[in-house]
Amino acid sequence: VQLVESGGGLVQPVGSLKLSCAVSAKLSTLYVAGWYHQSPGQVREMVAAIRTASDQNYVDSVNGRFAVYRNNAKKTVDLEMNNLQPEDAAVYYCYIRPLWGENFYWGQGTQVTVNS
Repeated sequence: VQLVESGGGLVQPVGSLKLSCAVSAKLSTLYVAGWYHQSPGQVREMVAAIRTASDQNYVDSVNGRFAVYRNNAKKTVDLEMNNLQPEDAAVYYCYIRPLWGENFYWGQGTQVTVNS
């Protein structure tokens, strides 16, 4: 299984950015998909997770600013990020994992930088 992220880059504070992830394997609701991020010296932290449109979770710090989407037919997982703040700067990793398993499949990561 391969996951390839795209869309990272430099953005000014309060700006927006969209990350995309292409998944090589079949994507179904038997898999949870989403995004983590990791800043230097910090542990990798869950940002957003989605199984279906009505079953989503976000870390409190991004609630109301970020939105995660998945398209099972196109095998993509997207993260729309709005009102970005300097503390959102990190490497963002796309992942999928089986609903009842603990095996994570990761992308290579994409850098998001937030500064003026």
